[in-house]
Amino acid sequence: MRAFGCAAVMAIVLSRPVLAAPEPTTTVADCLTAAAQTYRESPAVLMILLTVEGGSLGRISRNSNSSVDIGPMQVNSVWLPRLAGHWHATVDATYRALRDNFCANVEAGAWILRLGLDEARGDLWQGVAFYHSHDPARKADYLRKVLQAALALQARAAARREPG
Repeated sequence: MRAFGCAAVMAIVLSRPVLAAPEPTTTVADCLTAAAQTYRESPAVLMILLTVEGGSLGRISRNSNSSVDIGPMQVNSVWLPRLAGHWHATVDATYRALRDNFCANVEAGAWILRLGLDEARGDLWQGVAFYHSHDPARKADYLRKVLQAALALQARAAARREPG
């Protein structure tokens, strides 16, 4: 995924303002970059996961197992207690931050990805798959979606570079 570079992908979202961010001038790129730097990840990978997850601020998606996916990165509610501990916050405050604050949601997604990458001993594809699931069939399906999103973002970035 690094082949097309995070700069090209970040250019796609660079000027989009973030709703419910701490500062009115904070952008999607600022949040992605900060989270990526904090957890030693590529902002492009986070952008791809954000695209695949397809969430938005305030969005709560119900799952068949009674859990919910929260916000832009669709962070699953099973992470709430562990994430609350990581943030030294209550579960309720963590839920509200995930639901209502773009940067907090992306930071949580980056943290979960870092845990997956560490579990996968640095294997990017396995770590990305672990972001979604440990079930082999669900991992394979998710990786197909990630690859499709990466290729689509690459094509958009290439189209922006072409004179025209």
